[in-house]
Amino acid sequence: MQRRDFLALGGLGVGSLVLPSFLGKAIAAEQLLTTLDVAVKKQLADAALQAATSAGASYCDVRIGRYLRQFVMTREDKVQNVVNAESLGTGVRVIADGAWGFAATNTVTADAIAEAARRATAIARANAKIQTERVQLAPAPGHGEVSWRTPIRKNAMEVPIAEKVELLLGVNAAAIEAGASFVNSTLFLVNEQKYFASTDGSYIDQDVHRIWAPMTVTAIDKASGKFRTRAGLSSPMGLGYEYLDGDASQKFVSPNGVVNYGLSYDMREDAIAAARQAQEKLKAPSVEPGRYDLVLDPSHLWLTIHENVGHPLELDRVLGYEANYAGTSFATLDKREQRFQYGSERVTLFADKIQPGSLGAVGYDDEGVKCKRWNLVEDGKLVDYQTIRDQAHILGKTESDGCCYADSWSSVQFQRMPNVSLAPGKDKLSVADMISNVENGIYIIGDGSFSIDQQRYNAQFGGQLFYEIKNGRITRMLEDVAYQIRTPEFWNGCSAICDDSDYRLGGSFFDGKGQPSQVSAVSHGSSTARFDGMNVINTARSLG
Repeated sequence: MQRRDFLALGGLGVGSLVLPSFLGKAIAAEQLLTTLDVAVKKQLADAALQAATSAGASYCDVRIGRYLRQFVMTREDKVQNVVNAESLGTGVRVIADGAWGFAATNTVTADAIAEAARRATAIARANAKIQTERVQLAPAPGHGEVSWRTPIRKNAMEVPIAEKVELLLGVNAAAIEAGASFVNSTLFLVNEQKYFASTDGSYIDQDVHRIWAPMTVTAIDKASGKFRTRAGLSSPMGLGYEYLDGDASQKFVSPNGVVNYGLSYDMREDAIAAARQAQEKLKAPSVEPGRYDLVLDPSHLWLTIHENVGHPLELDRVLGYEANYAGTSFATLDKREQRFQYGSERVTLFADKIQPGSLGAVGYDDEGVKCKRWNLVEDGKLVDYQTIRDQAHILGKTESDGCCYADSWSSVQFQRMPNVSLAPGKDKLSVADMISNVENGIYIIGDGSFSIDQQRYNAQFGGQLFYEIKNGRITRMLEDVAYQIRTPEFWNGCSAICDDSDYRLGGSFFDGKGQPSQVSAVSHGSSTARFDGMNVINTARSLG
């Protein structure tokens, strides 16, 4: 589990009586299936828009949200916890006298929402008295009444709890039979039912679904007490329960036989492989520190993209407006003007809010901007950042990039990372072909621990599985591997990228940002890529 995931989920281990604030109230599973009528939501939104403009607001947007979460957690042959949670309410954001104001209510009536709008306007006027610069809001066309749905085939919320428990316990049993000493498996399901309306003339109804099935398998050498773990190789996805159907056509098998997964996941198969590989890790030799050419699988590279491209190119972090969760950014505005050499000419990194199956895929962001795709780094050159409506003018843009998001109706929306991905190589290249040209390297699969500095410039990354490459061949498994990088040197060291037949998504289901903290879900895609001359360290510890 990543640090961000742990921070977001730290309260879950003690049971459903203590829930993180973003979950809402515990409810029965069957209550997850009810919905709010669109016509009713429009009437409620209109009450807020009218109240805000009557109170003197020059702009108003309303978000009526119903946020559903279901978590099923197991260990070996036991169910540790089942959480069903619902959060329902309305957030109203306004501009009055050139300043922002925000208020929210969990009483879903026209009178209560209108009162929230008036309260938000009063807050904006109070803020205006101490604000030095008026809000400049990029124009956004009104879209009228529109809707968007995550294109799922099977609503995970409708699948009985018993079926989900049976799946997880079956996965655990398969891992134990394959030699695991311990195994934890979990299902995280999220459904965001969001209705947005604004004085620009938009009424947008969206139904967003996400799913994640993480697990951790542990093998113990009882003679020595030594243990090794291997986490699951699934990715969190913007899909329905069909993601767990194990469709063989969606599998990617590496040259050394490790199975990775695309838009379909066979959790039982991965658990068996994890048990065997955890045992193999117990016997693997420790890496010799030094310079290596790294071949990084998408199941690993997503995290490096997230931390060293996605976050440092958030405009609020670049400007110093945001410094929570690991600081600001080395990628300052002057570097965009200079077309800073962020990576080699093979490297194009793009932002995308519409990629099917991705965690960040929506039709419109949380301030009514239609979502799109655009380049951040183009042929190695830094060309753009991620913006929202009140930032666009800073870059001379006439429109937002559609990067605004709030994790709840009760949270004010602010800039959040879109899906940020590495474009596949333009020439036909398989993973086997890439490895065949490596003389002294390490092939890394799966994400692990990481560390970054306060400017996103220096970083260190581990992984799940490490394989030595000698003279174009994978020779053996290694252990205790981590690599240290400086962001521009790392991306400029990219010497090859596999073609689009190898492209896959990884991602973060609970990415933290802001204070008070909010979580969002975001995907990062890539094909397998090679990075030359990277510094590898040995992470083993001597206990004396």
